[in-house]
Amino acid sequence: QNIPPWSRLGSPLTLSCFTMEYRGGVDFPSEPHLSRPQSNSGTPVIQLRLAGENRKHHEGRVEVFYNGVWGTVCDDDFSIYAAQVVCRELGFVDAESWSPSAKYGRGEGQIWLDNVYCAGGEKSLAQCGSNGFGVSDCKHSEDVGVVCNQKRIAGFKFIRNQGLTVQVEDVRIRATYAHRKRVPITEGFLEVKDGGKWRQICNEEWTEMNSRVICGMYGFPGEKRFNVKSYKLLAKRRKKNYWGFSVNCTGNEANLATCKLGRAIELKGNSTCGKGMPVVVSCVPGRAFAPSVSTGFRKAYRLEQPLVRLRGGAMIGEGRVEVLKNGVWGTVCDDNWNIRAATVVCRELGFGSAKEALTGARLGQGIGPVHMNEVECSGFEKSLTECHFNRDSLGCSHEEDAAVRCNIPAMGFHNRLRLNGGRNPYEGRVEVLAERNGSLVWGTVCSDSWGTMEAMVVCRQLGLGFASHAFQETWYWQGDSSADAVVMSGVRCSGTELTLDQCLHHGKYVHCPRGGGRFAAGVSCTQTAPDLVLSAQVVEQTTYLEDRPMYALQCAHEENCLSSSANKADASSYRRLLRFSSQIHNNGQSDFRPRAAPHSWVWHECHRHYHSMEVFTHYDLISLNGTKVAEGHKASFCLEDTHCDDGIQKRYECANFGAQGITVGCWDTYRHDIDCQWIDITDVKPGDYIFQVVINPNYEVAESDYTNNILKCRSRYDGQRIWTYNCRIGGSVSSEAEETFPGLLTNQLSHR
Repeated sequence: QNIPPWSRLGSPLTLSCFTMEYRGGVDFPSEPHLSRPQSNSGTPVIQLRLAGENRKHHEGRVEVFYNGVWGTVCDDDFSIYAAQVVCRELGFVDAESWSPSAKYGRGEGQIWLDNVYCAGGEKSLAQCGSNGFGVSDCKHSEDVGVVCNQKRIAGFKFIRNQGLTVQVEDVRIRATYAHRKRVPITEGFLEVKDGGKWRQICNEEWTEMNSRVICGMYGFPGEKRFNVKSYKLLAKRRKKNYWGFSVNCTGNEANLATCKLGRAIELKGNSTCGKGMPVVVSCVPGRAFAPSVSTGFRKAYRLEQPLVRLRGGAMIGEGRVEVLKNGVWGTVCDDNWNIRAATVVCRELGFGSAKEALTGARLGQGIGPVHMNEVECSGFEKSLTECHFNRDSLGCSHEEDAAVRCNIPAMGFHNRLRLNGGRNPYEGRVEVLAERNGSLVWGTVCSDSWGTMEAMVVCRQLGLGFASHAFQETWYWQGDSSADAVVMSGVRCSGTELTLDQCLHHGKYVHCPRGGGRFAAGVSCTQTAPDLVLSAQVVEQTTYLEDRPMYALQCAHEENCLSSSANKADASSYRRLLRFSSQIHNNGQSDFRPRAAPHSWVWHECHRHYHSMEVFTHYDLISLNGTKVAEGHKASFCLEDTHCDDGIQKRYECANFGAQGITVGCWDTYRHDIDCQWIDITDVKPGDYIFQVVINPNYEVAESDYTNNILKCRSRYDGQRIWTYNCRIGGSVSSEAEETFPGLLTNQLSHR
């Protein structure tokens, strides 16, 4: 396997080095091999850097260069104030958080500082209180890490040595005037902000690998050629202000900040970069972000089959990684999962490089087999299926499902929508920016037909996660009075749209019988959501027929669990019932709770308990051409935790008017022998059919993934017996739809 040496764990080049020396308030060039234990003011001379694998450029294990040696910092007594000092010393405006217990991996060698105490105003970690350099009783399992705010301190003076990483305040692709209104911006002069000023980079030593990194960090899967002549003409007319360094990227980096700094360039005014011109970057947008169908993307990234997909993420470009093998979708085990493998997935799907490689089922657990384990990518594969991996996933469970968060282009979606009047930024009346009489105005959305799917799109567009609730009345939220007019109506979303205006709606001709005001649409959003999945195996193994007399079906008849012909049936006649068990798991990240409050639950006298959802599942028998042949019914149940995974406590039970729901990691089982757990097939003729179960069919409760809410099985009925087979979650039951996964055959690692 071709894994470049710079990417191996333990190599010093995997470290992002942010270096700064403090010498009594004066900045000097750093000299990492020169020992200066004390400055003139008596403060020890140190440099700092962030290190570790699987991290963003603004986070990592804190390492200190002192007395000619790099070492770590122990987490004892460390605080957010100490993290703030570290981040500011590295050129970031502030700290967001800190992590104990070697979150970013264990360091090596010295542990320089222990029991660090900072007030927060120190200019260097060396000014904070501690046991003294090298005085520690810690192990590297206690190495501390920090997460800094990505924003840089304006005008910060970085200490730069060749071979360290690129550190600048900001980076941008500056489009030409003709392209400035295009969204997204895919092409232009590359500029870096340093010392408070925007500067160009000389292209004399610029490579395609450098462009690949820039495109990736801006959310684009690859780079392409551009018209050099036109940019040369533009460059001649413009005043140039070159940056004083070249850049060396391998192409695997997720951000320019992790590329190595190249040689210093002699700045000679207009004569600088005499043999070249300012760097221009031109990127290929993914399908979802191209203004029109991009021939460049189709040519470079066309997939013969969809071999990889993301599931369970709130935002576009994030989710649990799933791969297709022999027509069956499965997950990837997180053993060895890293940013290179995650970036291959992101680029394959039309996004940029990976922001994060997530482990431990951070974006929910999948179902089915674990297809890949110990994935190792060089970072340049066209597909995850081309990477080396171990097909033996013994010991891997869905608690170890790998996931990704990808860089996506800046589309400005969040500028065209806002929430107003809510108690917090995650809720409020929905207000959209619309064109009226030649100008853009804010207005409300008509709440007719407004539901969970529409709310999902709003929360995604604003980057607020999943929908929690969709509101058709918002009188209790005081929005902007100048935005009371309804400017959008008839909104119908499938749930996959990136923006609300991509959904079906009435356009400029607004029709809202109830009007806006108190009936304007509203939403509340949440970072996590439940995810219900039906066990296909349980359904397939428990299906059978029962002939039951009408006099024993009184409760079921009252609840419309029988087909309409039962209304005229004699009490002594029999109904033929297709019975089965349902086992419904919550694989998501939050509990599944009914939307209705307890005071509105419906009491069912026959079953002696409350139903918290009027329609929880649909049961249907369908012909092969899609026609319903049995009058399937809408089943409502009492929701409770029947069983839970080890270590998880049951929270919900139906008895004594208890709280209803399904806890994360638990399942609700409806046995085949309870009322209404069937389809009435008394009037069905022998033949081949599709047996279908749909959970939460009206999307009454928001979930992270609705595609796995449907189960389909093939059924053969001969008039006396029934066979149920080939049960699948979320997809076709036809063998013709099965697709192969050649990558699994050609890139297997030997069993380890």
